[in-house]
Parts: sequence; structure tokens; C-alpha cells
Amino acid sequence: MSSFTPHRTSRRAGFSASLRTEWATFLSVRGWVLAMAASVLVTVSLGLLIAGGTRSTCVTGKGEGTCPAPLVGPDGTAVSDKYYFVHQPLTGNGSITARVSDMTGQIRLPDAVPGVRNVQEGVVPWAKTGLLVRQSLKQGTPYAAVMLTGAHGVRMQHNYIHDVAGGPHNGPQWLRLTRSGDTITGYESDDGKTWTEVSTVKLAGLPETVEIGLFATSPGASWDMAQAFAQATATFDQITVQGANGSWRRDDVGVVLESDGKTPHHPGGVVESGDKLIVTGGGDIGPATVEGGLRADLMLIGGALGLIPVLVVAATFVTAQGGRGLFRTGPPAGPHPERLLAAKAAVMGAVAFVTGLVTSAVVVPAGLALLRANDNPIQPLTLGTGLRVIVGYAALTAAAAVLALGLAALVKRAVVASGLAIALVVVPYFLATAGLAPWLLMITPAAGFAITQSVPTFAHVDVQQSLLGGYYPLPPWAGLAVACGYAAITLAAASVRRTA
Repeated sequence: MSSFTPHRTSRRAGFSASLRTEWATFLSVRGWVLAMAASVLVTVSLGLLIAGGTRSTCVTGKGEGTCPAPLVGPDGTAVSDKYYFVHQPLTGNGSITARVSDMTGQIRLPDAVPGVRNVQEGVVPWAKTGLLVRQSLKQGTPYAAVMLTGAHGVRMQHNYIHDVAGGPHNGPQWLRLTRSGDTITGYESDDGKTWTEVSTVKLAGLPETVEIGLFATSPGASWDMAQAFAQATATFDQITVQGANGSWRRDDVGVVLESDGKTPHHPGGVVESGDKLIVTGGGDIGPATVEGGLRADLMLIGGALGLIPVLVVAATFVTAQGGRGLFRTGPPAGPHPERLLAAKAAVMGAVAFVTGLVTSAVVVPAGLALLRANDNPIQPLTLGTGLRVIVGYAALTAAAAVLALGLAALVKRAVVASGLAIALVVVPYFLATAGLAPWLLMITPAAGFAITQSVPTFAHVDVQQSLLGGYYPLPPWAGLAVACGYAAITLAAASVRRTA
């Protein structure tokens, strides 16, 4: 045992010496230090330029002016809460049962003739009609609903961000919603006799008296990076309510007024026909991913450009002075090549991490402060998400630097390695930003940009597949894992080649 101890100590001392040498080498080249500073300057300048020049305006019942702050749901997420509601007060326990015998709608499509509105019959995939119980009519309050959707069958949703799938839609659908204390249960049936539970949820703090009834809503049709008008209409019959015996009340919850302050914009409504209630509504009950305000990750929109100096420095760091022991043939005269490469990667990764950390720690909070000063609505940002965005960008910067370093060790030419790194990290990001080939953010190191996503995506909300709309095809940590995987594999391959 003792005979191996000096060897281990020597190897540790050798690696520490290599680290000190590589650190001194990096600091000795003023151009490298200035390039890292330029990386910070580019990203911060672009982020603050965008934040300082952004002015959001909205048309409300008071005319055009400052946009309201995002509506926030029980979980702190920006939400949409607009629908037409036919309801009764329910005190204590009870239930509502109804059959959705028909579901239709209208969708505005791109104008076939310029200036002529192209509205056609149809429903969007996440149009929603069904039964709903909620704390009050105040927007953003807790609720639970069992519903029929345009193209996703029966669903049970609650508190905007939670969604459970039921069965498919194969014609008229019976729905039932029951309340027992704080517990809400949704059921579905094809015949009104055999019932299947969709889901059970708890709405903590539900008051003794709640509102229960029928609703209809429809998010807009997505085209041209915006949402256009859409409505859903449901025909309800076989309606029974237990525990509530009041008359039906009608509310167009969240309806927006035109600039005259009196005329509703795309109002909903209800028509009574015998024992049927035909309910029409537009809007959505769910997370607001685009409409919920400006996102924190937009402050890092210049991050891809800011990575270019980092990638160039990392490639040059390996090839400077002929590789300094990495590219020699024959027995090494100095430190082992794999030890030298590991020391270079550690130094470059650490420098890049600090560079990215300084960048994001400055531009994200400063950019958000500028946006708020200009009265722009901002998406809610939790402390945990904010830290992930800031530290995550630093981790992405480090991974990209190690990738470029490994490529340089493989090809032995800084120019070629820099070009490859830019092609793998920067170019896919810009293509995805333009709405082209977003799938590249799944299979290239550019997937790591997902770690900066500040607004989560939800399966029950359709989004434009563009970074400008906050879309990343991979979750944040999975995207970063792809980038780190590329860096690790490239570095390992370079190490094997150097020692072969």
C-alpha cells in the first residue's frame, strides 16, 4: 500500500501544477482576457438595448395605454381566465351533471382576400366546454373543471396548470362534477349510466359557497406569431344540479371592452331552447405562456453572439504555441497529454463559467428592471427559476467552451475548431430563433439554451415553435445535459487520441 502513496501524491501534485501553469498561461495573453470581457459586453449590451427600447401598449376600455400586469394563478404562474359561465351558487356538497350533445365553433383563418375577415366553422384543438366549479368569479381564483376539448378528448383540469386526460370523444358526452368539502371529482360517461372517474383534486381553502355550472371557452387560432379570434359553442342538455336550487346566472368572465369602454370584444352568450342551454365563449382557462408578459430569458437573446468570442478563445487556448505538449509524437517530455488536456479544460471551463455568470447576473435583473421602468408587463419569475436562468447560462457557456477546446485538440487547428463549434452551438440557435428547424435544439449542443427558459411549457397549451415565443423542444435540464454530453464526449475522444 505504501509503495503506491507517493505515486498518487505525485499525480495530484502534477495536476495541480498543470492547473497553475495553464491558469498563468491564460492570464498572460491579454487578447484572451479581453475576448472574454467582450463576450460579457456583447450579451449585456444587446439585452439592455432590447429592454430599453421595448414599449408594450394595449387597447382597453379606456383606450390605448399601458398593458395591465399579468393575471397570476394560485401557483404563481401567469394565467388566462376568460370564458362564458352559466352558473348557480352551491352551498356545501353537491354535483352537476350534463350531456354535451354538440360542440361547434368559429375560427379566424388568414385572410384569403386582403382586408376581408376569413372566419370559418370549426374548433381549435384546445377549445373547452364542460362543467366547472370555482371559488368565485374573480379571475385567477382556484377552480376545477371536467371538459370536452376540440381535439384532445375529455380532460380534468384545475388551477390552470394541472391537466389529466380522460377518454376520447366519440359523439355526445356525459360529464359530471361533484363536490365533497375541498374535494372535487370529475366523471365521464358515453351513455349517462356507466360512469368513469377522470380525476379527483383538492382545492384547499374552498369556501362553503362556490359557483358551479356550465362553461365554454376557446383559445385563439395561432398564425403569424399571434392568436386570432376563435369561439366554441356547446349544446348542453339532460342538466341536473344537486345541492343548488337557484336560478341560472350568466357571466362573461374576463370579457374585454372595446376602446369605447362599452362594447364587449368578441362576447360570449347563452341561448335557452327547451331543456337545452347553448353556451358560446372565447378566451381560455389555463397558463398564459405568451400573453402573460415579457420573459426574463429575452434578456439573454444576445447570448449566442456572446458565445462566439468564448468559443474562439477556447479553441486557441489548446493550439497556442503548437499545443504545448499535446500534439507531440513520442514519449512526453513534460506532463502527460491527458493530464495537460484535463488541466486546460478545467481552466477554460472555469473561466467560461465565470464569464457566463457575470453576463447573466448583470443582464437579467438589469434588463427586467428596465422593462418594468417602461411599464411593460413581466411574466412572474420565481427565485428558483431566476437562479436557474442565471446559473444555467453560465453552465452552458462552460460546456460550449469545453466543446470548442475538445474540437481543437482533435483537429489541431483553432480556425477549424472555432468554425465547428460555432456551427454546432450558435447557428442552430439562430435558425430556431427564425422559426427554422427547431428540431436542431434537440440534437445539437445548442439544446443547452433550453436551460435559460424562464416560462414553462405545458402540454395543454399550443405554442408557436419559435424561441421568440419561448418554445424549446427539450426541458431545461435535458437541454443542458445534451450540451454537456457533447462536451464530455468530445473531450474524451481528444484525450484518447492524444494518448493513443
